[in-house]
Amino acid sequence: MPSQVPRTLDDLKALTPARVALGRVGAGLPTRALLDFTLDHARARDAVHAPFDAAGLTNDLTALGLATVAVSSQVADRSDYLKRPDLGRRLDAGSEARLADCRQPPCDVVLVIGDGLSPVAVNAHAAGLVRRLLPRLVEAGIAVGAAVVASGARVALGDRIGELLQARMVVLLIGERPGLSAPHSLGAYITFAPKPGLSDAERNCVSNIHAAGLGTDEAAFKIAWLVRAGLARGVTGVALKDDSGLQPVIAAS
Repeated sequence: MPSQVPRTLDDLKALTPARVALGRVGAGLPTRALLDFTLDHARARDAVHAPFDAAGLTNDLTALGLATVAVSSQVADRSDYLKRPDLGRRLDAGSEARLADCRQPPCDVVLVIGDGLSPVAVNAHAAGLVRRLLPRLVEAGIAVGAAVVASGARVALGDRIGELLQARMVVLLIGERPGLSAPHSLGAYITFAPKPGLSDAERNCVSNIHAAGLGTDEAAFKIAWLVRAGLARGVTGVALKDDSGLQPVIAAS
């Protein structure tokens, strides 16, 4: 048998954006590594405080044929959002009334798109992901209700929205907490029988959706699989194992 070529640290560094073998100068980091870290940290902070393009997202969703409703949580501003996670889980009074007045019949799935901790991720990836997800849901005969664009949103905000819109399931797309190598990562949370008071153990999550992570085609495939399986079995979360990886990813027609 031919002998294997030894792998080096450079080989490992080429496979991951993680900080590997940065070296040192005395007791500190080399200048280049320190500057790179500082830049990535600044990008992560900027992603948290970036403006949420709710109007642009609403236009994109409307162009996809979705009836779209804009809502807000109870947070007053971005500082309030970061200090009071509980307020981001509750709709403000105007949004409660707006959704209660929606005259849509009960549906299988409601899509909620919220800014979360990275509005940059939502601005960049949410509309493209929905564009790839909708055909998969339609092909499966899943009735999609209104799309809701939520400002100042935490994950649990989708539970009340789904309850008000009489949805069997809510799929919430939201900006994930920025990392030093991925400040623009989108997450999807799938919850059966949404209502306030549910725990994260009752949701499935598809995370790390961005250009250098999970692509939108594969993410749409995984989300659609979880939606179909969750509706068929009447569960999500720890009771629903994600076996989508056992099937090949096929582009939606």
